[in-house]
Amino acid sequence: MNLELRAQERTVLGRKVQSLREQNLVPAELYGNGVANMHLSLDENEFLRIYREAGENTIIDLIIGTEHKPVFIHDIQRDPVGGRVLAADLYQVDLTKKTTAHVPLEFVGESPLTEEGGILNRALDEVEVEALPADIPHSIRVDISVLDAFGKTVVVADLAGGVNFKIKTEPETVIASISEPREEEKEVVAEPSPEDVQVVGKEKVGDEEVADSGAAASEEG
Repeated sequence: MNLELRAQERTVLGRKVQSLREQNLVPAELYGNGVANMHLSLDENEFLRIYREAGENTIIDLIIGTEHKPVFIHDIQRDPVGGRVLAADLYQVDLTKKTTAHVPLEFVGESPLTEEGGILNRALDEVEVEALPADIPHSIRVDISVLDAFGKTVVVADLAGGVNFKIKTEPETVIASISEPREEEKEVVAEPSPEDVQVVGKEKVGDEEVADSGAAASEEG
């Protein structure tokens, strides 16, 4: 996957970066081991397109002027109200050195027990992988069609490992399981019998009749 993202160096810092956001630009920071930090700005629409494809575990070719730098999108900050990207962190990698990344799991197939009301429980969404930056997979598939008995599980050790990467997450960590359907307990509300219904007297207030507050009308002698 060859993804390119263009960036511009910026001198606008601190609270003044709000002026960049008003121009649909995302303030970003580039850093890495042995790399001098750089303040950058990114086109918001282009950045979001690349982020949807790459996520945080696929190398991006970051272009700054005539320079090309291999980076991961390390983190993003979003507006909690509108969801817009407020800032991004880009991590420059050394293509000759192994690194670790969290790789999302892609669930495929279908358990035959779901037709019987079985409930799929997903306990893990990603695993930690070690590899050269270019060899880190975009995602790892989890085949849940093997869950053909209640209580059976898929664990990290069941994943198909790659030749060029190593899964670092503990092998016995549960990824998914199928549990038996739950019986819904319905609360039965008994209908009142005619004998339980008390007839109360009424008294007239003005032009309206209202129920007497007593349990039953009493007759004065």
